[in-house]
Formats: sequence, structure tokens, C-alpha cells
Amino acid sequence: MSNPYAAIFRPAGAKGFALAGFFARMPIAMAPIGIVAMLSQTHGEYWLAGAVSATFALTSALVAPQISRLVDRFGQARILTPTTLVSVVAFGALILAANQHWPIWTLFAFALLAAAMPSIPAMLRARWSELFSGRPELNTAFAFESAMDELVYIAGASLSVGLSVTLFPEAGLVTSTLLLALGSAAFIVQRATEPAIRPAGERSRQSAFRLRSVQILTLAMIFIGSIFATAEVSAVAITEALGQPEAATFVVGVYAIGSFVLGLVIGALNLKLALEKQLAIAVGVIAVTTLPLLGVNTVPLLALAVFASGVAISPTFITTFGLIERRVPAAMLTEGVTWVMTGIGIGVALGSFASGWVVDTFGANRGFWVSVTAGTLALLTVLLGQKTLSGQPAAPVPPLRPAAAE
Repeated sequence: MSNPYAAIFRPAGAKGFALAGFFARMPIAMAPIGIVAMLSQTHGEYWLAGAVSATFALTSALVAPQISRLVDRFGQARILTPTTLVSVVAFGALILAANQHWPIWTLFAFALLAAAMPSIPAMLRARWSELFSGRPELNTAFAFESAMDELVYIAGASLSVGLSVTLFPEAGLVTSTLLLALGSAAFIVQRATEPAIRPAGERSRQSAFRLRSVQILTLAMIFIGSIFATAEVSAVAITEALGQPEAATFVVGVYAIGSFVLGLVIGALNLKLALEKQLAIAVGVIAVTTLPLLGVNTVPLLALAVFASGVAISPTFITTFGLIERRVPAAMLTEGVTWVMTGIGIGVALGSFASGWVVDTFGANRGFWVSVTAGTLALLTVLLGQKTLSGQPAAPVPPLRPAAAE
């Protein structure tokens, strides 16, 4: 039996943009925690570190879809070059401001500017769609990207914190910024695989978020992102309550590894079931497997329950991006993918806050109630949206007014 993952790298340039894109997206995981690690050491105040990191993360979540919309209109190279440059310079200024103890407001200002960092995972998926649209290899490519996203989150945060603690406070963010600059440059110069700019008549003045399918999938991913964050926060709280705080790293790793492995397996299969039904099954598994989390009282049971809860995360992402590719016009694809990733990011932020509040108020074992609630809401969202998600492949959305020649 041939290796389906080998097949997706046969087209010229596929290996190159995939490798460059892997390093270019490392800052997604490294930058937020790198800011916290840096400022908590240079300024000694966790509230400030968290506030600056949250400013960057939330602004990025709001700005990224707008950047991707411009990418759909003008092309990756023309938009990624200036936005990446702004982000790299802003990160550099943030590092300098922290090191030299510039006024506090400058930290927030540079964090806002650094949020111009484009969504590299969306750019990668757009390139795979350009290569394999309408072919089974696209599902494998999306599975590969979901697995790489998992790997980035597994390794990126640990690398950023480790560098800052063992070398110097700014080391994690410095490394993140270098990876953004070098990885993005290597990605941008590969013009042969860059998605074509669609003719003006195929584009819409509207945002991709006005499409019902994008709204449904983004909302579902907000709930899924909440589950993802709650697992990490609650794992830390429970292991500390059990007197084994060092086990938190193992438990969180088990959660991500389960998703990583199953995602690769799903990507190797050519499933015939409709994508919207695959999504409903995957989200249903997530919702059901949140229930055992409520009864864990030992580290081994926690690790087992967390592993079971995480196995369907990556398959959920794979089918979600597959639906976006089918339901969003090609001229709006990058923006559509970015909205879904924005939903995940918003969910992570909300889940972290909600689970942290529940843990502080009701105890470590109660944090997983956030997972149960979010899993139920995610499943309801997907089930109620089945009719919309099963529609015919999207046709181009008519422009709001006749498009001028460009």
C-alpha cells in the first residue's frame, strides 16, 4: 500500500513551502508564552505579563482574518511581506522595551503592532488547496497540517519557556521572532506554489464571515478551543491538588499526542462518509469523552481520561478545514480558513479564563465542567448546522457592486 503522505509531497515545491511554513508558524505557540516568560522575569509582575500577552493574542485573532482577506485579493507575497515586516520590527521593539524598562504603555503598543503577524497555517492550507482541490490528497494534506499544528503547540510553548528560563528572559521571544522572519521569508519567496489571484468578477466585497457555513464552523471551533484550553488549565490544577505538580507536563503531552496520532491515521484514510457527518461524529466523540473527566481522582486516571478526550480534536480540525475548502469560494478561501483558526484562538482564551475562574471558585476537579458544557454546545452547533454544511459546493458570492477593472 502506497504512503498517502508521500503522495502529497510529489508536486514541485510542496516540500519547500511545507518546511518553511512549519518554522514560520512556530511563533503562534511561542510568542504568547514567550511574552509572559520575558515580562514576568524582567518586570516581576504576572498581571502585566498576562495583560500584554492577551493584548497580542486577542488583537491577532481580530486582525488575522482582515490580513487574510487582503491576501485573497492581492496575493500572498504582496501582503505577507509588509505585514510580517511590521510584526518582526514590533517584536524586536517589544524585546528592547522589556530589556530597557521603557514605559509600560510601550509594551502594549508594540504588542498591538506585533499582532500584524499573518496566519501562516491559513496560507499553507490555501497552497494545498491550490494543488489538490477536489482530490482525495487534499484531506491528507489537511491532516498533515493539523498534525503539524499539534506538534507546534506541543513543542513551541515548551521551547519558548525553556529558552527564557535557562538562557535569558528575552531568549524565547527572540527565537520566536527569528523563526517568524526567516521562515516567512523562505515561504514568501516560493512563488511557484502561491495560489493564483482570482479574477475581479469572482471576488466579493463581503467578508467570508457572512457565509452561514463559516459562521457555524467558527462558532463550533470556539467551543472546541475552549475544551482544548480547559484540559490544560484543569490538568495543572488537579495535579497540583494531588501533590504531583510535575505530572502536569506529562498529562498535557498525552492530550496532544493522542490527537496528533489519530489525526495522522485519519489523513491516511480515504473516508467516503460526507464531511459534515464526519464532523458530527468527531465532535460527538469529543462531547462524550469529556464526561469521564469529571470523575478523575488520580494522575493515571487523569492521563487516561485526558488522552481519550483529546483523540478526536485533530480529526475535528481536519474535517472542519475540509468543509471550509468545499463551502467557501476559492476567492475567499484564505479568509475563511483564518476565521476558523480565529475561532479556535478565541475559544482557547475564553476556556482558559472560564476554567481558571471555576477552579478558583469551586475547586480543581470542577474545571472540567467547562469542557462538558463546551462539548455539548459544540455538538449542538454542528448538528443544527448539518443542513447548511451539507449544501452544494459554494459558488462565488456576487459582488456588492460591479467590480472595477483591476
